[in-house]
Amino acid sequence: QVQPVESGGGSVQAGGSLRLSCVASTSTYTSNCVGWFRGGIGTGRAREGVAVIYTDTDGRPDGRTDYADSVKGRFTISQDGKTTVILQMNSLKSADTDMYSCAATRTSNYELCLASFRYGAFTTWGQGVQVTVSS
Repeated sequence: QVQPVESGGGSVQAGGSLRLSCVASTSTYTSNCVGWFRGGIGTGRAREGVAVIYTDTDGRPDGRTDYADSVKGRFTISQDGKTTVILQMNSLKSADTDMYSCAATRTSNYELCLASFRYGAFTTWGQGVQVTVSS
């Protein structure tokens, strides 16, 4: 197992963009189901699944993703190489202000990855990065 490591949080004006990165795999271990969440314990807000991406077990992106309705059309999750997952956040709103955490697990198919995303059932979680959007 690999504990995800996030980077890229910060402060931005409403309408701006931020790019979050998550290293969730190594050269010898692939987390093929990686999700971004926001809120949760210690934030005072309910945890919300933001986006998830599923790759096959060799780390090749198979292009299957899912998003929360609140971010569809504004956020994009993608694979950058075999170890890193990117969350590109555009047209940010003050409501997007939160602690963003990356979570990783291995599943045998996309449907199980989606279920893990729906229920927050991931094996390992990162420490989180703060995203602050000012209006």
